[in-house]
Amino acid sequence: MWAAAPLLLFLFLLLLLLLPRLQRRGAAGLEPAGRAVLITGCDSGFGHLLALRLHRLGFTVFAGCLCPGGDGARRLQREAAAGAGRLRVLRLDVTRARDVMAAKELVLSHLPERGFWGLVNNAGISTFGETGWLSMEKYEKFADVNLLGSIRTTLAFLPLLRKYKGRIVFMSSIIAYFSLGNGIYSMTKAAIEKFCDALRLEMKKFGVWVCIIQPGNYARSTKIQPPVSAEEIWNELSEEEKAVYNKEYVQERANFFNRILSEGSTNGNEVVDAMVDALTSPAPKARYMVAKLKEKALVFVCALFPTVVMDSVLSYALSK
Repeated sequence: MWAAAPLLLFLFLLLLLLLPRLQRRGAAGLEPAGRAVLITGCDSGFGHLLALRLHRLGFTVFAGCLCPGGDGARRLQREAAAGAGRLRVLRLDVTRARDVMAAKELVLSHLPERGFWGLVNNAGISTFGETGWLSMEKYEKFADVNLLGSIRTTLAFLPLLRKYKGRIVFMSSIIAYFSLGNGIYSMTKAAIEKFCDALRLEMKKFGVWVCIIQPGNYARSTKIQPPVSAEEIWNELSEEEKAVYNKEYVQERANFFNRILSEGSTNGNEVVDAMVDALTSPAPKARYMVAKLKEKALVFVCALFPTVVMDSVLSYALSK
């Protein structure tokens, strides 16, 4: 009997892995009409594409934009005017509690018949720089937008999500597992992953699904990170940092990072497909990793191998 225990354990684990897929195949699809979704960070990138996609699917979309008078917001407004009027653009700076509460009031006053279905915490910013190159003010700003902004918005809409048994989708990144010159971004994404892990377990009893999207390198799709300038980085360094590093080193690091940016995918709809599935699937995944094979392999090495192995891999990459 004991000899068969490993096989039984393997079959049990396999069943746990396959069960969500079987549920997804057997369950009926979601009807978008009459369901409201709020998306943050819709000025450009994934948020912009998702707002357009959900509007076309029939959802009532509240598209939060940092700059409601900008090009991205105006494009969304043109789409809303040409459609059935189910898309509303609103000003939403996730670092401002007043904006978040105003967004909640707007949603409450325009709720469709099936209520509030989804919150997509998509807003985020990125930058490049080694740890000592960045000011404390920059660390605070990134934490406020990428981490606290998502938490602030989630806490405001949690009562509605519990009431309607909806979905919460968070934008993370494979950079949550490792860092290659953008540790400040990696830090915020790792933190949001842990927040989601706690929230996902707590929301199960209310029938609320919490999903994490983990894109690979889509810098050319989102333009979240423009090419970096070695000259600008050097000019912003403190005198203490300039005494440690030289311009040639800063230029090498900038060239390395810009090369990574240039290799990013231009097909942002691959990530939007995952976001839509998280919002509409009868049994959504806890995590959607949308990345190239080599990026997934890097995450695999990071998750399963000793830290010294991962450090060696990343050090080798940085030295090339």
